[in-house]
Amino acid sequence: MFFCWHNFVMKKICLILIFCCGVANANPMFGNKDKNSFGLYVAQSAGQGDLGYLIFPWEWDFGPMTFVMAQYSQPVEIFRLPARINFNVMQNFAYRGMDGTSFGAIGLSWDIALLHWCGWYMGLGIGPYMRDTGDRFVESRLVFGERVFIGREISDDWRVELFSQHFSNGDFTDINHGFNFLGLAVNYSF
Repeated sequence: MFFCWHNFVMKKICLILIFCCGVANANPMFGNKDKNSFGLYVAQSAGQGDLGYLIFPWEWDFGPMTFVMAQYSQPVEIFRLPARINFNVMQNFAYRGMDGTSFGAIGLSWDIALLHWCGWYMGLGIGPYMRDTGDRFVESRLVFGERVFIGREISDDWRVELFSQHFSNGDFTDINHGFNFLGLAVNYSF
């Protein structure tokens, strides 16, 4: 009895995922024929801490740091899901004295659109970033960025995204408090 019910449930889940992910080859993060995208990302610090801060808003503690990031992207597929590979250049600005830290960074990241439907998409991203300096929050210059995002297609060329991003070094040094950010992005595909 359990086996039959389990198969029934698994088939329904697979059908829902296929429907939500879409069967078309279109990448929701790009226009119909577009092969490039440029994005501007602006985010405010949501506090220090681990990866859980990405998805638990009641844990956010807005701090004195803001980052601005320019992102160039091209469409790819990862496990047949629409995705993008990104080259990122960012600058983090700290204010209010010693409460924050400033740094510049470059990175390479991958974003996957897990769900997309009617102009909306939702996904995850990950990638390494090299900062210009280590600091008292994260000792290493190498950090990893994880991103959770929800996007909306405004037109064939324009998209906006709400995102949460975490930077840390995966605990390979003794000091790794991590950085968490909440922000908005505008992407233009061409």
